[in-house]
Amino acid sequence: MKMHRLLAEAASAIAKSVFREHRVLDHALAEAFEENPRWGKRDRSFIAETVFEVARWRRVLGFLADSEETTALCAAQWVRMGFELPEWWAYRGTSPAEMAAREGELAVQARAVRESIPDWLDALGESELGAAWDAELAALNQRAAVFLRVNTLKASGEEIIAWLAASNIEAAVVPGLPDALVLAPGKSLPKAMRLDGRVEIQDAGSQMIAPLLDPQPGERVIDACSGAGGKSLHLAALMGNDGRVFGMDVDAKKLVELERRAKRAGATCVKSKAITPATTTDFAAVADRLLIDAPCSGLGTLKRQPDLKWRLKPAQLERLRGIQTDLLDQYPAMLKPGGRLVYATCSILPSENRAAVDRLLEKGGFRLLDELPLSPAATGFDGFYAAALVKA
Repeated sequence: MKMHRLLAEAASAIAKSVFREHRVLDHALAEAFEENPRWGKRDRSFIAETVFEVARWRRVLGFLADSEETTALCAAQWVRMGFELPEWWAYRGTSPAEMAAREGELAVQARAVRESIPDWLDALGESELGAAWDAELAALNQRAAVFLRVNTLKASGEEIIAWLAASNIEAAVVPGLPDALVLAPGKSLPKAMRLDGRVEIQDAGSQMIAPLLDPQPGERVIDACSGAGGKSLHLAALMGNDGRVFGMDVDAKKLVELERRAKRAGATCVKSKAITPATTTDFAAVADRLLIDAPCSGLGTLKRQPDLKWRLKPAQLERLRGIQTDLLDQYPAMLKPGGRLVYATCSILPSENRAAVDRLLEKGGFRLLDELPLSPAATGFDGFYAAALVKA
């Protein structure tokens, strides 16, 4: 297979910006696609696959190419993808034949190289998860499936499967998750369908968090770290749009996006609210249910954002643990006595999960009802953690 020079150069430039400028890969890709509307579906697919796999397998490709230069990493990835390296692609590294020979030497390299992860993060994973870390790390290096959540305020699962099939998009029900669908490998959702309001792109693991809150029609529910509102919309659907869901966040831009999404979804019970120093006082003992989907390392989501492992630093992780403690100290004031709290993260590290819950339990005033650690190795989903507690 032959490559188009402009596309190769674009892919390499994006990868370089991710590694050197610590840009978020998704954002860098979206910006490049917006700036180049002439790129067709195949062009965008080539660039996206190159950049995602270079981010996912950075250390493996560096070993194969015997170089850390982005041009060499891309060259190694293209060899893996079955492309012939053209003469115009200048890179400092081993030849394609040598790369192929070095593939056989990968098995004896250190796990951090084989699984392409920073040394400090590999050591941390092993220290926190022990023997389970090998399987979790391997699972997190698999490509992510595309999961949808059916917006039951607008359609049923059967109707959505038929709607997708009419556009030649095959989808299947996810066992045990009534509103989740998974697209066939290689299938994606066109923009018009993403913005239709009948479905939301949401990992199957993420879809298990809102039901743990067990929200009832007519209740007041606070999603205290709502972001752009994926779980707020799910809560609204579970409540049949009856009651009030307050989607709260410190980021005003995310709340604007939440409002847009709620309007599309027909989730009229969702109300956005910016978090201020007075929020916990203004909403004291207001909520029947409280979701704290805390800022975290995001290590459970490496399948779909492999660039995260290169951006994350030990000091940042320590700061996030501090934020998690602060949220569990302050936000439960918004929950009524007898109300249910769900603390959740998209991390697989016990130090961000059960350790945070244990600190809350030690202070008294809460009782643990249920715990849901979601393993990527066991489920094939993203990694999540959630604990449900009741306020005394």
